[in-house]
Amino acid sequence: MTITWLRTSLSTLTKPDFSAQKLVQERADTILRPAGALRELDDVAVWMSGWQQTTSPCVSRPAALVFAADHGVAVTGGVSAYPTDVTAAMLKAYQSGKSTLSAFAKIAGASVHAVDVGVGRPTNDIQVEAAMSPQQFDEAISAGRKAVDDLDADLLVIGEMGIGNTTIAAAIAAALLGEKPSAWVGRGTGVDDDGYTRKLTAVEKAVARVTHIIDPLEILRQVGGAELAAMSGAIIAARMRHLPVLIDGYVVTAAALPLFQVDKSALDHCWVGHCSAEPGHRKVLKHLQKPHLLDLNMRLGEGSGAMAAVPLVAMACAGVVDVPTFGEWFGPQ
Repeated sequence: MTITWLRTSLSTLTKPDFSAQKLVQERADTILRPAGALRELDDVAVWMSGWQQTTSPCVSRPAALVFAADHGVAVTGGVSAYPTDVTAAMLKAYQSGKSTLSAFAKIAGASVHAVDVGVGRPTNDIQVEAAMSPQQFDEAISAGRKAVDDLDADLLVIGEMGIGNTTIAAAIAAALLGEKPSAWVGRGTGVDDDGYTRKLTAVEKAVARVTHIIDPLEILRQVGGAELAAMSGAIIAARMRHLPVLIDGYVVTAAALPLFQVDKSALDHCWVGHCSAEPGHRKVLKHLQKPHLLDLNMRLGEGSGAMAAVPLVAMACAGVVDVPTFGEWFGPQ
């Protein structure tokens, strides 16, 4: 079973190339500019070198995986400003290269791969029962793993599409991290006050149903969604391939959270592309102790925020690899 693979992988996580990171850090410290002038970008280059296992990190084959699925709570709970058939419409937009993510990817030189893991096949309503059966959960994780295994990339952007999935993200965060559900529920793509109340009620009911569960991965099965399970599988598949990952917004971060709860080093190969407008996102990032590259009040999803950060990662690498050190430029003193 793929869930067995996931648990085993989480107990045998690959490590970065520490020697490459040390050499790139030493180079960054002596680069032809004032020391520390681009400290946070230098940190990104060092991170990339460790996971690409090279002293010359670069972004030449960036790719995005967008996992799409529908949610039972969006069908029955009225938690979104948009109908569930928008998920299918957006999937077609990714496949035809007409989405916002596609436009961003063209500028970033990235490929986009949309993966249907449940469009038109909504999960169960998390207010009253587990989102997925063990078999459905396993299939979703497997889809995420396979999508990464089929990819040729040196930097992976992970994104999602699923009407109602910020409700799912809030439920996962509340179930795993505590506090009142209201601390994790935001406006998503723009629900009105009535919609917000329905969304909050849905999260409260879902969390109340799983208070006895300790296992983070079981929380993901109970109150998650197919695209979130697939993203969890993809994140760990990337880890086992030493493939660096850019995480997108609240939903992708919520998919990563159970992995972190199992092993605090599970996301070491991940950097966060941006912090979204959802208040819960910033709180989860604080828990993960993960810095983010952009903070532009975005709330689109799709992987758009992470994709917007791809050129910045490429620049961070070039700023260390393609710029001489003082010694290289001026010669021995």
